[in-house]
Amino acid sequence: MVQVIWEEFLKILNEEAGSQIVETWFKAVTLKQWDATKKEVTLQLPNQFVRSWIKEHYLTLIKTHLSRLLHTDDLLIMLEVPSEIRNIIPASACSTETTSTSTALTKTNPTIAVPAQKKVPQKRRYSGNLNPIYTFDSFIVGPSNSLAHAAAYAVCQGLGRVYNPLFIYGGTGLGKTHLLHALGNEVKKKKPKAIIRYVTTDHFMHEFITSIRFDKVHQFREKYQKSDLLLFDDIQFFSNKEQTQETFFHIFNALHQNQKQIVLSSDTFPKEITGLQSRLKSRMEWGLVADIQMPDLETKIAILNKKAEDHGIDLPDSVADFISSRILSNIRALEGALVRVEAFSTLTNQPITLELARRVLLHIDTPKKKNDNVLLDGILKAVARRYSVSINDLRSKKRQKDISFARQIAFYLMKKHTISSLQAIGNYVGGRDHSTVIHAIMKVESNLEKNQVMQQKIKLLEQDIQNV
Repeated sequence: MVQVIWEEFLKILNEEAGSQIVETWFKAVTLKQWDATKKEVTLQLPNQFVRSWIKEHYLTLIKTHLSRLLHTDDLLIMLEVPSEIRNIIPASACSTETTSTSTALTKTNPTIAVPAQKKVPQKRRYSGNLNPIYTFDSFIVGPSNSLAHAAAYAVCQGLGRVYNPLFIYGGTGLGKTHLLHALGNEVKKKKPKAIIRYVTTDHFMHEFITSIRFDKVHQFREKYQKSDLLLFDDIQFFSNKEQTQETFFHIFNALHQNQKQIVLSSDTFPKEITGLQSRLKSRMEWGLVADIQMPDLETKIAILNKKAEDHGIDLPDSVADFISSRILSNIRALEGALVRVEAFSTLTNQPITLELARRVLLHIDTPKKKNDNVLLDGILKAVARRYSVSINDLRSKKRQKDISFARQIAFYLMKKHTISSLQAIGNYVGGRDHSTVIHAIMKVESNLEKNQVMQQKIKLLEQDIQNV
């Protein structure tokens, strides 16, 4: 069960902080133990350097999401390094200011020596960086994704000859990455000697920068040009990266000319990706462009039942119906809701019932069906009007008390009334970091508990937002 919780946390972190943070700092971290009685969670980290960095920069994020996933307050977080020293860190005492976190914890928390831990077995390495759990068999097909699924499967049968490139686009958490891995796994099964490379844009850019630093750009290009199948995830992050785009353009041309298969994914249609060279956009549409939409109710229920079956969860039909109708954002949120219900059921030793699901998911407000950008803009305008500040001030770096306070209110309302991630909200309001947004939200939530005047003003603002 702890593994499922940790996987759900990593999915949330990927949305909030980005895949590069997950790959760099959290992939080598494991959730070793959860003690519900003590409200204590133990994280095992590979070395002191990683522990120090996570302790200083990401404790607030860990506290926020693990507390929610485990349905507990005053969470104790234990950071453990095998054969070394660990700190017991009460999450309730975690400073929301990352610059002071390390100092505060050093003063208030003792260190406890622990015996050497057994070596953790290394995860199985798999070809081409493919995840073996993502297959076509585990992908639930419905009207919202049938074209993308059929196209991906067809590519497996005629690698490099049909739909080259295949471009799959759709919102976050709808199954694009699953399809890319499924395609790669199927090809590997049919052609064991094929050179398959799955790569995210973040990883590609990091690798490219490293190749420039060590004067190995030629070897970098050659490596990717030798691929029989290149699976490229989240191509939209190439925006305004001119040098990286130039290199990818040449790799793309070489692969296509040699009838090697290219599969790309993005959160939007090629023409709508801003900051991307026109010639690259054109090439992305040479083959087939297929979209994935949010699934209908029946498909969501099928996905939930499949997920429950895979994890041995006894999920009543009424609960599957309830969760599916409650979650409107994406499949990741759908699966996350199931994880929370199962975790609460296990920790409290209660069967999964409709009443239990209602209680666990009570905090989930049904997302608005309006476009999120429209809502974000409306919230910003409503806050600016109510607090007599300009929108430019809210998006600026100004730290005057009245502007900062109004900005914090905007962050709080944006998170409550939209399905945007913390990073997306931060980007929308002046390009701020996710940690700034979460700090603001926590501060507003704390003030709301004891300030009735503020509560009333928030209600008035929410009435304004309803009219957007």
